[in-house]
Amino acid sequence: MSTQYESLQLASLYPDAFNVPAPEKPAGRDVWPRKPGVFVRLVASEPVADGVEPGKPELELVTGQFGLVPTWVKSASDAKLRSTKLVNARSEIVTTSNNFRDAWLGSQRCIVPMVSFQIDDLRNGKPVPTRITRVDGKPMGVAGLWERWQGAGAEEIVSFCLLTVNANSHALMHRYGQPGSEKRMPAILNEGAYNAWLTAPQPEKAREFMRAYSAALLTANPVQK
Repeated sequence: MSTQYESLQLASLYPDAFNVPAPEKPAGRDVWPRKPGVFVRLVASEPVADGVEPGKPELELVTGQFGLVPTWVKSASDAKLRSTKLVNARSEIVTTSNNFRDAWLGSQRCIVPMVSFQIDDLRNGKPVPTRITRVDGKPMGVAGLWERWQGAGAEEIVSFCLLTVNANSHALMHRYGQPGSEKRMPAILNEGAYNAWLTAPQPEKAREFMRAYSAALLTANPVQK
């Protein structure tokens, strides 16, 4: 699984690819656990009256910590410890996982814009950091979940994670990760499915988007030091 990705640095990519304004302050190029990153989510709105056609969904770009902080966490120090292990959510168990269930059932879905994600190539024994990108060089939108944690005082942590899917039979991603272990990859969304993913009326409908992205559209290259 991937615990590091490269954020979008070119401001024009945000409105062009995700229909949101670019962040006022660009996120760091490389995002890893507990680092700030950005994600796209629906703007909260009033319920639509019966018989009224819903308008085009309004989206917003939000800055948050990479690594989900569940609402039941008791303290900020505990949040720091747990969030480093909660950057990936296995899509098959989100309804039963104590860490991700509330965000999933609460339809707190988001899209994480990225240029690439990084994973280790362990086929020769020594880890080789490998960068996975789209063949056409366009940004990827990965399905994720977001959460808002509030402490006893005014302390608040907005956080997010990536949803992952099985990649055992994926023509590209089956090569990476620990030998003999299950292969996983981020749930990369098709560009035409962004709004549908965010506005899916029921959590179970959202499961339809949890599938592996075509290997023909991805490429892998060792990270240049």
